[in-house]
Amino acid sequence: MLLLYHTTMSIPSRFARLVLAECKAGAELSEILPWERKEDFLLVNPAGTVPVLRENDGPPVCGADVIAEYLDETRGYALGARRLLPDHPNERAEVRRLMHWFLVKAIDESAQFFIEEKVYKRQRGGGNSSPDSTILRAARANLRIHLNYIAYLAERRNWLAGEHFSYADLAAGAFLSSIDYLGEIPWEDVPVVKDWYQRIKSRPAFRPILADSLKGIPPANHYMDLDF
Repeated sequence: MLLLYHTTMSIPSRFARLVLAECKAGAELSEILPWERKEDFLLVNPAGTVPVLRENDGPPVCGADVIAEYLDETRGYALGARRLLPDHPNERAEVRRLMHWFLVKAIDESAQFFIEEKVYKRQRGGGNSSPDSTILRAARANLRIHLNYIAYLAERRNWLAGEHFSYADLAAGAFLSSIDYLGEIPWEDVPVVKDWYQRIKSRPAFRPILADSLKGIPPANHYMDLDF
C-alpha cells in the first residue's frame, strides 16, 4: 500500500501525484497543512515538508525528485518504452535539470507568492488575509519569464526535455496547474505554452488534479476544461 503525504496546492505534491498516476500506482492521500507542524508528521519527516511517500511499513521517501526516482526504480518497468526517466545519462541529466527548474526555481521565483497570498493566508486565518498586490505584481512579472522559457522549449522539442514525454513535463504541468487554479496564467499571451499544456492536461493522470477544489477558494472557470 502506498501513502502520500501532500498539500493540495503544493506543486511538488502535485508532481508526485501525477507521477503516481502515470505509473498507475494508486496511493492513499493524507493532507498536510505546512504551518501546523503536527508531531506525528514530523516523526515521518523531521523537515516538515511534503511530499512524502511511504510504501507499506518501509522508510519514508521524502521530496518530489526522490519520489520520482523511487517510482522509476520500483514502477518504471511497468511503463516499458514509456519510462519517464530516460535511459541515456545525458537525457536523464536534462530531465533532472528541468525538474529542478520547475519544482524549485520557478516556485521560489513566482508560484509560492500566488499560493501564499491567495490561498495560505486565507486558510491560516487571523489578521489580514487579503493578498498583497505588490507581491502579486512581482510574481506575475516573474511568471512571464518561466512561461517564455516553456514556450522556448516547446517550440524546439517534441516534449520539454526532448523527443519523449518525461518527468520534466510533469514538473512543468504541476507548476502551471497550481497557478492556473488561481486564474493567474495569461493564456492568450502564450499560445505555444497553451498548446503544450493542453496535451498534458488531457492525459488521464491529470484528472484527479483537475478535480481538486479548495473550500472557499474555487478554481478558475476554465480550470477543468480540456479545451480552454
